Amino acid sequence: MQLPTEIPTSGFYYHYKHDPCKAINNYAYEVVGIGLHTEDDVWYVNYLPLYTTAEVYKVSQALGVVCMDNRPLEMWMDKHVMKDGVDIGLRFIPINDPDVIEALVRIKEKLYPGRR
Repeated sequence: MQLPTEIPTSGFYYHYKHDPCKAINNYAYEVVGIGLHTEDDVWYVNYLPLYTTAEVYKVSQALGVVCMDNRPLEMWMDKHVMKDGVDIGLRFIPINDPDVIEALVRIKEKLYPGRR
């Protein structure tokens, strides 16, 4: 098993598709941890979507259990996302604004009651 050389810190992130003109939780996520697929030794990032239109959130509601998105670590850490032939930078951008984080914590508490 190869240990990852770079991992995301736990916390809140925007996907590059986030539109700041829309809701504060538009394409917002919380990184919960990382995991290793034991069959193929691929590392994954485990994260919660913080908006109700996310498919995995809808599945969480249907099953009555918290479900998470998982993305290969290498893809999560991608620093050179190409869109329409242009390098737009990071795929996931850490959120550092304390006011935004506070708002996202409140949203998370509504979407996933009892989950720390």
